[in-house]
Amino acid sequence: MGIVLGPNQYGKAEVRLVRIDRGAAEHRITDLNVSVALSGDLADTHLTGDNAKVLPTDSQKNTVYAFARDGIGEIEDFGLRLARHFVDSQPAVHRARVRLEQYGWQRTTVDGQPASHSFHRTGDGTRTATITYDGGTAWVVSGLADLTVLNSTGSEFWGYVKDEYTTLPEAKDRILATAVSAHWRHRDAGERDWGESHRLARAALLAAFADTHSLSLQQTLHAMGSRVLSGQPDVVEIRLALPNKHHFLVDLSPFGLDNPGEVFFAADRPYGLIEGSALREDAPPPGEAW
Repeated sequence: MGIVLGPNQYGKAEVRLVRIDRGAAEHRITDLNVSVALSGDLADTHLTGDNAKVLPTDSQKNTVYAFARDGIGEIEDFGLRLARHFVDSQPAVHRARVRLEQYGWQRTTVDGQPASHSFHRTGDGTRTATITYDGGTAWVVSGLADLTVLNSTGSEFWGYVKDEYTTLPEAKDRILATAVSAHWRHRDAGERDWGESHRLARAALLAAFADTHSLSLQQTLHAMGSRVLSGQPDVVEIRLALPNKHHFLVDLSPFGLDNPGEVFFAADRPYGLIEGSALREDAPPPGEAW
């Protein structure tokens, strides 16, 4: 039986990049983690060790820094610039995928006034983007990760299958908490206000989580995805992963105390993991987007 080379790619992972824009009186900070993966006519390096078509990963890292010198802007635009450069400048590279994570910083306030040059990290989740380009078509998937949310009421879970191993009691009023990871695919990579699109999607996720009376985390997931699609015709598909951050009522009776739904143990593991997607009926095929 013969052995052939299967799908492969290579690149520079997790290039840490911080850019300070100093042009205005108030500085701006952009904090990124950038990963590049290239594929194409690269069989020789795998089969014979011939590196004639290999752009070193160190060169890829340097490209990220050099492109940042001209400014970053929205991370989707920065990723498109990088992906197109790698494919268009390297004959052997037929596809480039650039994944970006943007960490949030907030301007520090001193005596009620924003400081011009002092920042602190936010806990509002991480903005993400994945850009794929094959020389003809570009795909853009925007997203966010680790956006932790909690509803202190308005959630139930009952009527589920019970077998000989079931110990979980039914709940008609429970805490619902999760750390949202969501990625949404745009219809095309045409020019648009990526920042405003991300703001609208994030607001839709938060609003749907807040105002959905949840009978299951699955129901909440679908409501969140549907809200994002309803608000932006350009977004054709969204995929979500919601870990169920369980909160268990602590039994205070050994201490002679009651617990009217006020004191909880926040368990970090194990946890239920709910994953799903929502998409438009007329959504174009994802191609290389995901």
